[in-house]
Amino acid sequence: MVYPNLFKPIRIGNLRLKNRIIAAPTSPSMITTEGFFTPEMAAYLEEKALGGCAVVTYGEAIVHSATGKSHNKQLQLDAFGVRQGLTESTRMIHNAGGLANIQLSHGGMYGGLASVGGDIGTCAKAYGPSEMEMPAGHVEEMPKELIYEIIESYGKSAKLCKDVGYDMVQVHAAHGWLFNQFLSLVFNHRTDEFGGSLENRARFLMLALDEVRKAVGPGFPIELRLNGDDFQEGGLSLEDYIEVAKLVDDKVDLFNISCGNHEDPAMFCRTHPNSFFPRGVNVYLSAEIKKHVKHPVACVGSLNDPAQMEEIIASGQADLVEIGRALVADPYLPNKAKCGCADDINPCLRCYECFGATGQLEMIKCTVNPTQGHQLEEKLNAPLIKCKVPETEKKKVLVVGGGPAGMEAAITAANRGHDVTLVEKSDRLGGNLHPAGSAFFKQDIRKLCEVLVRRVDRAGVKVILNTEVTPDYVKAFAPDTLFVAIGSNELKPPIKGIDSPHVCMAIEAELHPEKLGKRVAIMGGGLVGAEAACSFAHEGHEVSIIEMKDDVALEVNSFYRGGLMPHVHESATCYVKTKVLEIVPEGVLVENEEKGQFVIPADSVVCALGFRAPYPLVDALCDCVDDARIIGDCNKVGMIYQAMDNGYHSAYRL
Repeated sequence: MVYPNLFKPIRIGNLRLKNRIIAAPTSPSMITTEGFFTPEMAAYLEEKALGGCAVVTYGEAIVHSATGKSHNKQLQLDAFGVRQGLTESTRMIHNAGGLANIQLSHGGMYGGLASVGGDIGTCAKAYGPSEMEMPAGHVEEMPKELIYEIIESYGKSAKLCKDVGYDMVQVHAAHGWLFNQFLSLVFNHRTDEFGGSLENRARFLMLALDEVRKAVGPGFPIELRLNGDDFQEGGLSLEDYIEVAKLVDDKVDLFNISCGNHEDPAMFCRTHPNSFFPRGVNVYLSAEIKKHVKHPVACVGSLNDPAQMEEIIASGQADLVEIGRALVADPYLPNKAKCGCADDINPCLRCYECFGATGQLEMIKCTVNPTQGHQLEEKLNAPLIKCKVPETEKKKVLVVGGGPAGMEAAITAANRGHDVTLVEKSDRLGGNLHPAGSAFFKQDIRKLCEVLVRRVDRAGVKVILNTEVTPDYVKAFAPDTLFVAIGSNELKPPIKGIDSPHVCMAIEAELHPEKLGKRVAIMGGGLVGAEAACSFAHEGHEVSIIEMKDDVALEVNSFYRGGLMPHVHESATCYVKTKVLEIVPEGVLVENEEKGQFVIPADSVVCALGFRAPYPLVDALCDCVDDARIIGDCNKVGMIYQAMDNGYHSAYRL
């Protein structure tokens, strides 16, 4: 076995885990407004078990919905009728080979405040450790009688979860929620037995853990999610959390060490590390706490590579790894690692499309996994689309364009058994994945490109490079089905001076930053321009961004944007609400209301003003066949998600 430590069984309480991989708690919004599981939610969890995880954890199940519901839609364990969906889900996880875990949670003050999770149906009042004013509203001190009522609700919820088939429960005491608020001196100013000393501030948590143990009995595993550092001025440090862990060591069977605060935008991208952080950035927290407790410790930190996970376990930094977004990107990561197929794992891009979809779509999606969020549909349609087509239905397929949409369509069609040829006009597959992955912090996109190229080869797709497809080419090829995936063209507006020698289009600049002068002005502050600014500054350039809108990267989901913008502001001077008038030898002549007309000095000017689909050529190619399917940017300019999703779903029913 390539990863012997990662796949070595371990005992947690009365459970024997088949490996050291736990699907970390996630809670997409596939919940009814009454707080129940939907079939889509159950199928989402089932797939993680099918993929080989030892344990599948559902996240943020609310134990006391009258005060603790912090998201617009959350599983409510005290709602009448909740048992049926929970029972169905645990059965599905078990039948798929996994153990079922559920996170018991309470939002604390965020139960009554507008939060990252939403602002609809908040609780009547916001209760926190102490009375205080928060940006989102007033917080009342939680009365003692309510504290004991919530403690009782933890016990009731734990018993319910055990009764419906869960194999273990996790108590959430991290990320700025209820118990984390009581632990922190930032929020807890009480003078009673629940405030003051660290032991007093931990009393609420310890009493709740005792109530959970009383409800589930000895041997039943209790996991505790605990921060290793709040990374907040006045909050708890690693040394403080070591003491907390020692206080509760006899009350739990497994520690899950995380960090940060969901409601602090600056911390969100550390709790769920973005692409500017190294993989495993938070593992050192679990490694240190592990030295001071006798029970097993699990780590988190945007882990994606089985080799790194193996090293973490082998070196004793943690006993288990808990994986969140990597299993959204590829639920079959454990099975692929175990069978020696780690090079076929979808790399998580850390783009936060999964988080963004929970609010935008009330479900989950993934940039690199076109079946994510479609688990129920895929399961129901499996007899139709997961088998090879009969020889009599085999089609001759031509895919024009080797970007992510074209590759995904070619892979999907070939895996169905069709005869697929992919033709690409350049000398390599990948399309705009190459410029998109050129920045120092975008290595995950480069890995995605490599995975797709390998899949094209393994699927048996015939690849023709350095060939531009024309209507005559299509007619001569005579395909049964044509996929047009020719991408889009960079916009080059008729700005005076745009053909000057010191002007460079964004793709060329991203691929060859060495061609740029010391001072770089980027025309266009969308995602391309914003990420390019970070990349160019990292290469030693002095960067300016010129954007007509009110701010930079406004089209990006709020989770990714929150982590990106601090780096943009560190990397570039941003001129927003600013119009480009002319490109002049000394830079760019611009105009805004604040300064009127002025020149932004630049040795090189980068044009990042967007893309446009080549519709006339698309139509000309489509007119040559009866069955044509337009996918990727030449259908509608979008992001990698749209290309992958479009490519897959256009081909999987072929």
